[in-house]
Amino acid sequence: MGGVRWAFPCAAWRPRREEWLLAARLVQPEEKERIGHFVYARDAKAALAGRLLMRKLIAEKLCIPWNEIHLQRTSKGKPFLANSIFSVCSNYNFNVSHQGDYAVLAAEPELQVGIDVMKTNLPGSSSIPNFFRIMKRQFTETEWHVIKSMNNEWMQLDMFHRHWALKESFLKAIGVGIGFNLQRIEFNVSPLQMEIGKVYNETQMLLDGEKEEEWTFETGILTRPEEFLYCCFQCCFCFRLVIHFHETRLDDYHHVAVALGKQEGFGQQHTDVCSTQPHQQQFTLLTFEDLVAPGIPITPEDSAYWDNFCSKQESPMKQSSNSR
Repeated sequence: MGGVRWAFPCAAWRPRREEWLLAARLVQPEEKERIGHFVYARDAKAALAGRLLMRKLIAEKLCIPWNEIHLQRTSKGKPFLANSIFSVCSNYNFNVSHQGDYAVLAAEPELQVGIDVMKTNLPGSSSIPNFFRIMKRQFTETEWHVIKSMNNEWMQLDMFHRHWALKESFLKAIGVGIGFNLQRIEFNVSPLQMEIGKVYNETQMLLDGEKEEEWTFETGILTRPEEFLYCCFQCCFCFRLVIHFHETRLDDYHHVAVALGKQEGFGQQHTDVCSTQPHQQQFTLLTFEDLVAPGIPITPEDSAYWDNFCSKQESPMKQSSNSR
């Protein structure tokens, strides 16, 4: 069983009544309730799409009937499958992200997965230079030099979001959150300009200021990985994590980064990294029909849920990301 990369254009989705009510019936009651509490329609659509992506993956790849899938969250909020699975697919991992115009999912067998999508948007009422001053501590001096070397402010902002997606994907793969110092990881991105749909293998990563020659990105794949030692003091265990990365540009505005890690305990014999190296995976753009195709309703139809959705404003303010 291979990897999966899916993207759903949730911002462009203008659900009809029957679509929204069907989608609401296809998620667990607590998920439906949480999604209904979102203030803006944009966020409700993205959250619902993310849950449907996960359930579609599990139904199709693990062959668990849709209405029998039980999802829970870790203490850090990462969704996981709570069903007991006794098969070769028992370690099939997935992660989702939704931001900007897309909800995205990445999945791989036997690998930890972290994914992040970022849309290049103007920073609200703040100027770009002021926004960079606020975010100064999130990147290294070298990264800021690259970001600010772009030809204009829009390109600088675009490079900022590319770096941010890379860092977030890494943190999600290794399972740490807000407390991690983002300056510990540094990305030397190359080439500076990426074409939509192309795959690159030139970006390199540094950890704690040391150049790891064999951590090579392929806008996507780390082809010759070095071992990374990660200690989780809260859980009192240590393990080695061999990291691979994927980086993709969905369109002119959206960067997606996928980090993939193979965990090895210290007592385990070192495995052949090449044997588990994931293949290049391009994103498949799904329609709503694709998203719900394997769906089996879990809850009865709730017409009030449509009324609740219709009462929501689409977003806080009209985005001006098209103004370069």
